[in-house]
Amino acid sequence: MFKDLFHKKKYATIPSGQTRTKPDIPEGLMSKCPQCGNIQFSKEIEKNLKVCPSCGYHFRLNAWERIAMTLDDGRLNEFDAEMESEDPLGFPDYAAKLEAQKKKTGMLDGVVTGEGLIGGLPVVVAVMSFDFFAGSMGSVVGEKITRAIEYAHSKRLPLIIFSTSSGARMQESIISLMQMAKTSAALAKFQGDGGLYISVVTDPTTGGVSASFATLGDFNLAEPGALVGFAGRVVIEQTIRQKLPDNFQTAEFNLQHGQLDKVVHRKDLKSLLARLVDMHSVKGDTTYGG
Repeated sequence: MFKDLFHKKKYATIPSGQTRTKPDIPEGLMSKCPQCGNIQFSKEIEKNLKVCPSCGYHFRLNAWERIAMTLDDGRLNEFDAEMESEDPLGFPDYAAKLEAQKKKTGMLDGVVTGEGLIGGLPVVVAVMSFDFFAGSMGSVVGEKITRAIEYAHSKRLPLIIFSTSSGARMQESIISLMQMAKTSAALAKFQGDGGLYISVVTDPTTGGVSASFATLGDFNLAEPGALVGFAGRVVIEQTIRQKLPDNFQTAEFNLQHGQLDKVVHRKDLKSLLARLVDMHSVKGDTTYGG
C-alpha cells in the first residue's frame, strides 16, 4: 500500500482542456549544417560568409551573394541583363519551367556577367548560380559567358569565372552542347593573346561546364569540399566496375591529382584573386599585356 502511495510517475500529465503549443520560431531563423549537423543562427552563418563556424562547410551561394562578397562594395556593371532563354526546340513544359525558375530566383537565367573591381583592380566576371535550373548551361548561359570573354579581350581586362553547374541543359539539346565549343574557342583566342583567365569552381561543378571553360583557367581554384567532376560516381563505378575512393571528385582529391592549382577558403578568396590580378598587371596599368 505504501509503495503505491509514494511511487513516482514517469510521465507528466496535461490538465484536461489544455494543449501544448509549439514555440513560434520564424522560418529561416536557424540553419542546419549538412556536414556536421550543428544547428546555428542563419544570421551568424551569413556573417561568416556562409561558412559553418563549427566544421568549415561552405554553403552554396547564389550569383548575387557571390558578387557581394567578391567585388569591391559589391558593385557590378552588369552585361546583358535582359537576355533570357526561350524554348528553341519546343521541349515539353520547358517554357513553364523557365517561368517558374525566374519567379523563384529573381533571375532570368543561370549566370550574371559584368565588370567590377577587386582590390581596386578592374576585372570582368561571370558568376553562375546553381539555384537557377541547377546551374545548367543553355544557350543564354553560353552566350553571356562568351560575350564576357570577348569583352575582356577587347578591353584587355582579366577574366574571372565562378562556375557551379549540373551540366548541359537537356531541354536545349544540341544547342546547349554547342556552348562548350563556343566558350572554349573564345577562351582560346583570349588566352592566346595574353589574357589572364582565373577559374573558380564551386560546389558542384559537373558535366559540360567542367568539361569546358571551368577547367581551362590559367589558374584553376576551388572552394573546400566542392564537388568537381564530369559524370556521377554511380555511372563511373558501373562503367569501370571498380569502387571509387570516398573523397573522389572533391576539390581536395582534384588538387592532389593535379587538376587544380589551389583549394581556397572563402574568406581568403577575394584577397588571393586581387593578388593574382595585381601580379599579372603591368606596372602603372591594370590591363594585361600593357
